[in-house]
Amino acid sequence: MDQRLIPLSALQHYAFCPRQCALIHNEQVWADNFLTAQGNLIHERVDSGEPESRKGIKFERGVLVAAPSLGLTGKLDLVESVVATGELFPVEYKRGKPKPSDWDELQLCAQALCLEEMTGTSVTQGALWYHQTRHRHPVQFSTGLREHTITVISQVRDMLKSGITPKAQYGKHCKACSLFDLCQPQLMVRDKSLAYQQRLFSTDTSDEETSE
Repeated sequence: MDQRLIPLSALQHYAFCPRQCALIHNEQVWADNFLTAQGNLIHERVDSGEPESRKGIKFERGVLVAAPSLGLTGKLDLVESVVATGELFPVEYKRGKPKPSDWDELQLCAQALCLEEMTGTSVTQGALWYHQTRHRHPVQFSTGLREHTITVISQVRDMLKSGITPKAQYGKHCKACSLFDLCQPQLMVRDKSLAYQQRLFSTDTSDEETSE
């Protein structure tokens, strides 16, 4: 049985680009750019804060979690707990602004699933805080989001277990990827086109002779 625990960050990496996820978590390839450096700085500031309580809410930062049944592990930026009821509320900090897709919601929902397994307490909602907007965006952990998150967890587990790195698929998102120079998606596409042209205009007739 594969006992490897998947980092929570791998889910967001996979949602952004499966190839990026494989490069980082299977091939151990990493590179920083301005965007990742800024994100790291934001997380360091959040994680370094001391636990505190205000108005009946306890704030815990840099909370380590694991969910063996799901094969997940990671560190949460912030977990708020209501002292009177024990209700838990995860908060994830992001450097940019809300995205049109659900990458960030998936990661936050996975955090909630980890908290539920560790505490036995139902976690119904959380929030994403974006540095660019300086606002919290509430996230409800609906049945649909939970099912989608579990599906992505399974997809990531299968890909990482296979050890296969998906082929590059160049798109607009590539420009924001810190691994762009290492991945070189455009170059790989050009290489495939060149190989196709070489086969198309090849003077080698061995295939024709064999078919006769």
